[in-house]
Amino acid sequence: MNNKEAKKVLADKLSEYRNLSYEQLVSKVDQRSDRFELPGSSGVMYQVVIRVVWDDKQGEDIRVLGSIDDSGWRSFFPLGDDFIVAPDGTFVGE
Repeated sequence: MNNKEAKKVLADKLSEYRNLSYEQLVSKVDQRSDRFELPGSSGVMYQVVIRVVWDDKQGEDIRVLGSIDDSGWRSFFPLGDDFIVAPDGTFVGE
């Protein structure tokens, strides 16, 4: 798996979630993970999983977790990234 390419694919998908409002993310908390099959620029197909959870306590910060693999051995150790959104819509730790 090309890690640089995979990180870009994951970052692009996570950016869509970064553009959602806090309220839109709340509606996705603890729901089934969103799963996507997305192509990289090389043509390799990647499996992307996005999960939205409360970071600590319900009604407070939300953490959006993303992982990516190429369905090969990397599926046992996918690459991941995440971000946290506060109730006021700001990104925590950035």
